[in-house]
This record gives sequence, C-alpha cells and structure tokens, in this order.
Amino acid sequence: MSLPVAIRLLGRLILTLLAVVGLAGLFLALVVVTDGARSGLAAWLTVLGAGIIAALWRGRGRTWPGRLWPFVPVVTAAALTASVCVPTVPTTRQYPPGLPFVATEHWSLSTGSRVAVYHYPPAGAPRRPTPLVYLHGGPVRSISVLDHRFLRLLAGQGYDVYAYEHPGGGRSDLLPMQQYTIARSVRDLAAFIDRLDKGPADVLGFSAGAIVLTRALATPDTAARVHRAIIAEPGPMDGPTALISGHQGRPSARGLAPAPTGARATHVPRYAVALGLVRLGLLPPDTGLITQAEGVNAFKAADLGSDTASAYCARDAGRIPTEDTAENFSFNAAASLRIQQTIKDSPSIAPGLSRSRTPAMLMIAECSSQTRQWQTSILAADPAIERTQYLPGVGHRMWNGLDDNNERAAAVITAFLQSQPSPLPNYPTRAGISAFLRDHR
Repeated sequence: MSLPVAIRLLGRLILTLLAVVGLAGLFLALVVVTDGARSGLAAWLTVLGAGIIAALWRGRGRTWPGRLWPFVPVVTAAALTASVCVPTVPTTRQYPPGLPFVATEHWSLSTGSRVAVYHYPPAGAPRRPTPLVYLHGGPVRSISVLDHRFLRLLAGQGYDVYAYEHPGGGRSDLLPMQQYTIARSVRDLAAFIDRLDKGPADVLGFSAGAIVLTRALATPDTAARVHRAIIAEPGPMDGPTALISGHQGRPSARGLAPAPTGARATHVPRYAVALGLVRLGLLPPDTGLITQAEGVNAFKAADLGSDTASAYCARDAGRIPTEDTAENFSFNAAASLRIQQTIKDSPSIAPGLSRSRTPAMLMIAECSSQTRQWQTSILAADPAIERTQYLPGVGHRMWNGLDDNNERAAAVITAFLQSQPSPLPNYPTRAGISAFLRDHR
C-alpha cells in the first residue's frame, strides 16, 4: 500500500470515528432534551434519521461503492446507542425474597404508603414497656442484614423492636416519583407509630433515618408521638445545613479498602447513562429513559462504589464486613436522589427544632464520613438533646459487627433509653461545639 493511500485511509478512519462520536453525543443530548422519552427510542430514531439523511447527502455524486462509506458511522453509532434503549432487567418491580430469620409483614399506612415491617419481640429481661422503632439509612433502600443483626441484639436486651423499609425501598411498595419527599417520610413515621397503637415510641434513626427523626422532632404533631429520640450519624437536616462545607471525622477507609466486587448496573450502557445523567441532574428522577422499577431492579451493591468503605475507619480497611446479601440488597437510587433534593430545597427547621421538648441523644462516630457541622447544627438547635455520645473506633456504620462495636453502641443506647449513666462522657456539649470542631478536623 502506498503512503498516499494509507494517509487517505487513516484520514477516512479518523473522520468516521469523529462522526460516530458526534452522533453518539447528539443521541445523549437528545435523551436529555426529550427526557429519555419512550425508553430513549425517540432520541435514537431522531439520530438515526438525521444520520441517514447526512449519509445520503455526503454520498451524492459518488460511485456506488463510495456511497456506502458514509453509512458506516451511522450504522456503528446506531448499534452502540441502541444498547441504551434496551432493558436488560425486568421493567416491573422484583422484590427481594423473604428473610429466613424474621417474618416480613406489610402494613398500609394512613399516608397511603404500604411498607414492609419487621418485628423483633423482646427476648431478654427486663422487658421494656415502650416500643423501639428503627429508621434505617439510605434513604430508600433495604434494611441490611448487618442492621437486622443489631436489631436482634437490642431485642435480646428486652426491647420490643420494630423496623420498616421506607416506601420504594426493600420490600415496600413504590410511590409515584413526585411523592418521594422528606415531608412524606416524616408523615410516614407518624402514621407508623399510630399503626403500632402502643402510645409514644422510642425512635432510633440512623443516617438518612436520623434526618427523618430530626425533622420529626421539629414537627410538633409528629414529635408528640416520640417518647425518646436517638439521632445517630445524621446527614444535613435542611437546605441551609446542606450548604455547609466543613470537615469530616478521622480518616475513613475510602480509597484504602479493596474495590467492591460483583455485578454492577453501571457496567451496562443503559443504566450507566440513565443513572449517570440523573446523578448529574441532567435527567429528572422520573425520567422516561428507565422506569423506577427497572432502576431498582438493576442497581447492585457494587454500584455504591467506595461509599461502603467510607463508613468504616481507615484501620478497618482490610476487614470491612459484608453488610448485606445479594438477595436482600435493594436500593432505589432515583427516589433517594429525589428525597435528598427535597431536603436541599427545604427552609431551615432550626426554629421548629428549638421548640422541641422530646428527650434526645446525638451519636457521632470518630471516623464519620458525614460533615461534622451537619451533626453539631442539630446539637446547637435542639435544646432537648440531653447527651452527645462520641464513639471512638467506629465510622459512619456504628454497629458493624467488628470487635465489640455492636455491644458498645447498644450499651450507649440502652443507657439513654433507661435514663441511666452512660458508659461514655457527654461529649461534645452544646457549649463545646467550637472546641470539638477545632480538635476533630
């Protein structure tokens, strides 16, 4: 092959690649513009039509073989982008199977939510008269097997423990996307306690569940249903708090632990595009590209990436436990983002929280991946927080099954619920917030 011919072929190849990239980019732009209409087919057909017209125009005046070449990038781009339009998992909700160690009940709440409920009756003595309700993290995911083990531990100490998966997560029914709001989560908590019909309940809220609990304490009608509140490792409680940029706790295992293994939805073009564009805010959570149910079915534990490692101390990077089973894991990423956005869009709840009279305890982890000011903002605003417990040696996932971490967390919780002296000092205090932030950078 002569050099001039080789140069021409190389130039043609480069132009073909640029055309493929251009058509793929146009497809993504149209997916955004059309909101992924008809599973992305509206964008795909538009790009295909535009590509064919452009190929016919470029091939005009050429001999017959030469007319075919402009169609190469069109066919290539069409084949690549078609994978974004084809579901690879069921498009109707596939719920996790039942757990072997606890029965799954389904309760219809007065809010219209239908939630999966788990009950661990008191197994130890003395038996506590007040029910304990657990609000898990996520939001909008299944309660992990690791959490279930901790709930069994509390039940073994005499607590009548109830937990429910938030609507859209785990075995709970889906909601229309626009109904996923932090306000709805607070109303669901009130409705759940009413459904228990056992009077005011003690409530333990972890991570996203701690946000729900904090906002419940700022809502007088819901706060009246809470006997004592435990706010463990909360995220931002409202829009102004979410804007705070501060520092986190001691170094976590993020970047140190081995990368998670297993299947990932983000390795499939359809879900990589859909979840990525939703995450970037270029598509709404209720996009027409994938259904809510399909997104839940597709999302896998490995898609959380380094988020899991960030919940553990750096010293535990080589021994992070398996938090869940593949059969039990379920995460509604779109609904989660939707709820988080409603938190960011909400006004300050500090005025309402300042009027709280519900006895409360704040739990903070040494290696917390949460911004410290998210936690101390609650301490500063809520005068009814009676004690703060700074737990050494643990990350955001405070009860993690390692060493005696579960037992230490349970001891702190039990002491507060029973109004007994805590095994840990009251730290930080409200007056010592500035010193705490300075000393725990």
